[in-house]
Amino acid sequence: MNSVATTPTVTPSTQNPKQPQQRQTAKEIIAANVKSLIEQLEAGHSDALTAYLDAMSRFHNYSFGNILEIARQRPSASRVAGMYAWNQLGRRVKKGEKGIRILAPIIGIKRKRDEDAEKDITKQNTTVLVGFRNAHVFDVEQTEGVDLPTMREVYGDVGENRDRLLSFIERKGIALVFTENIAPALGMSYGGRIAILPGQSKAEEFSTLVHELAHEMLHKAERRTTTTKVVRETEAEAIAFVVGKAVGLEAGSASADYIQLYHGNASLLAESLEVIQQTSAVILAALESPATEEAMPDAELARVA
Repeated sequence: MNSVATTPTVTPSTQNPKQPQQRQTAKEIIAANVKSLIEQLEAGHSDALTAYLDAMSRFHNYSFGNILEIARQRPSASRVAGMYAWNQLGRRVKKGEKGIRILAPIIGIKRKRDEDAEKDITKQNTTVLVGFRNAHVFDVEQTEGVDLPTMREVYGDVGENRDRLLSFIERKGIALVFTENIAPALGMSYGGRIAILPGQSKAEEFSTLVHELAHEMLHKAERRTTTTKVVRETEAEAIAFVVGKAVGLEAGSASADYIQLYHGNASLLAESLEVIQQTSAVILAALESPATEEAMPDAELARVA
């Protein structure tokens, strides 16, 4: 589903290096990356935010913290997996290539008391999240070997994604109407109802639908009362950018300069970016076809970090 395009470079923060052997929590990783992003944008590098949004479109099944880590360390990455996973696919990591550090979960076993286990033998032990460990993944460009199966790419044609998006909107119980009455607006969200201006190109209509769907999905969130209308609009636009890029649409700048709305407030920026990532991931999951979905062996490792 993803098209590989030239991605703006994201320069690591000069203050980042905690050494790899020092364990970092997911919260520390997010804080360091958001701080780096703010520094770059304040220095006039507004393409940095677009690079992070690009990464969200390619790695929507990864956690927020790990998406930031992948984007910071290798902005051009398009498909990542661990060394063992690449070996299983018939590819080898090239000599001298440096891995992309992420956090992977450590899963333990919680054993039930004997008397509880005797009552239900099928539930004697349960898995629990113990913590996180440093792990390394590699981009496909860092490997060589047998060709991978061709991934379906759209290149500006929404294809079946429009129907899947409409089905998702219907499943969410959101009414959808096409009406000239909202002109000159391309779309409107009313809380349980979306109105779309007819006559748009398929790509533009798809982007508008995602934008308004994002408003619907965020409508009841408690934080909505503490953000401005401009912030909510730019979050919705960023979500439309991420989803559009993931299905191969050409998109604009995704309001890359909206960082200025946060006036250096790192915690608010992190919250906003996480909203964008999580909402985009839900929509993109709804667009995936079970028959054609490619599951990378290492994806689950990064999902909860």
